[in-house]
Parts: sequence; C-alpha cells; structure tokens
Amino acid sequence: MRIATPIVLTEEEKAELNKLVRSGCTSVRLAQRAQIVLLAADGMQNHDIAAQLGVTRALVGRWRSRYAESRLAGIERDLPRGAPPVKVDVAQLVELTTQSQPKAATHWSTRKMAAELGISAASVSRHWRANGLKPHLERSFKVSRDPKFIEKLEDIVGLYLSPPEHALVLCCDEKSQIQALDRTQPGLPLKKGRAATMTHDYKRNGTTTLFAALNVLDGKVIAQCQQRHRHIEWLKFLRKIDRETPKDKVLHLI
Repeated sequence: MRIATPIVLTEEEKAELNKLVRSGCTSVRLAQRAQIVLLAADGMQNHDIAAQLGVTRALVGRWRSRYAESRLAGIERDLPRGAPPVKVDVAQLVELTTQSQPKAATHWSTRKMAAELGISAASVSRHWRANGLKPHLERSFKVSRDPKFIEKLEDIVGLYLSPPEHALVLCCDEKSQIQALDRTQPGLPLKKGRAATMTHDYKRNGTTTLFAALNVLDGKVIAQCQQRHRHIEWLKFLRKIDRETPKDKVLHLI
C-alpha cells in the first residue's frame, strides 16, 4: 500500500500558506495548492483531500510531493508541459558537420543530421546558423606554392595600406581581346520629354588590348590601348608610366 508523503510545517510556513489561501490577490491555482498542503499537514490522506476539494487524487499527490521537495517554491510555478527538451551536443554537431560526410551524399542536410543525432531538423538549422555553418555551399581556392608568397603578400599589402612618403603606388594590369564595338548610327541625346536613344545594332571594329595603371592614392587611371598583346607593347606602356611619373617620386608598380 502506497503511503502519502508526510508534510511537517513550521509556524512560519503555516502562516504563509494560510495567507495565500485567504488573500484575494492569490491566483486560484496557488490558493488550491496551498490548501492541499495545509490539509496534508493535518494528516489527511490524498483521497480525502481530493474529495473535499473536488480534485483528483493524482493532483493532490503531485503537489504534496513537490512541496515536500522544494517547499513553497515547488508549488508557486506550474509543472512543465510536454516532453522535456532534448539537449543538443553542439560540439558533436559542429564536428560531424565539418569533419564528416553522410552516407551516399556529398554534404549534410538538416534532416540527415537530425536523424543522425536524434534531434529535430529545426534544432540543427538553429545551431548551424549560430555557428555560421552552411554545408550546402562551396567555394573554390588556390594555395600558392611559391616559397616567398608570404613575403610578397606582406610587401604588396603594405604598399596598399601604408605607402611610403613621397612615393607613387600604381596597380598595373592588362586585358586583351576586348571587342571594339560601335553603334551603326549616332545616338540621339536626351531632351525634354524624350530619353536618350541608341540603335539596337552595332558593328565590330576588331579587338584591342587595354593596359591600365590605377593610382591607389587618388584613383587616377593611366591607360593605353595597343593592337597586340606582347612584351613589346607592355614595355611601351611602362615607358609611358615612367614619363608621367614626377622625378621627385619613387615609383612602386604592383
């Protein structure tokens, strides 16, 4: 035969519970729980308390046990509803996502990871976002094998971020096989009530090679177009840069 949990109250606890029962500001649920505890402290059994208050015996036993375990704090808050939340091992989730692949797939999905860990797909998605993980995306990269790559990188970045005094830093590049296109007829300019217009067709004037140097300080571009793309044309462009560089400046070409 099951025996109800005995309740022994101090004078202070009894006064506090009676105050909750009599107070008009106390919620109905809390007043009922306090009344259950007071009747239990008087030695009444659960079925008698349930019959007197018009509740179930299971409810009486539940709040009687909670008060015996946690005293007043145990009956002030409601019992949690539904299934207890599943704890997610975030470290394991991150390790599986970054260090492994699922069977017969190229990357993890929220549903595959949820089935692997026994949690919901929404939890997987939430923790992926929190850790900045996007396993469905890929980016390409190329690691340089140049043994002096770090030295060169620091030199170039240093020129961009902190150029020497009295120096001219130019970023040079070339682009070949640019199609020189032109419209078959001149366009009409913009005027009141009419947008600027141009013909729908165009004509090809061959290809050209563009050599350009960007001044990182003021954004000025030194440009030159050549018919061919050889070292000869490149040297012509470098000589043009040299002619336009002030004599009191030290030139750095990237």
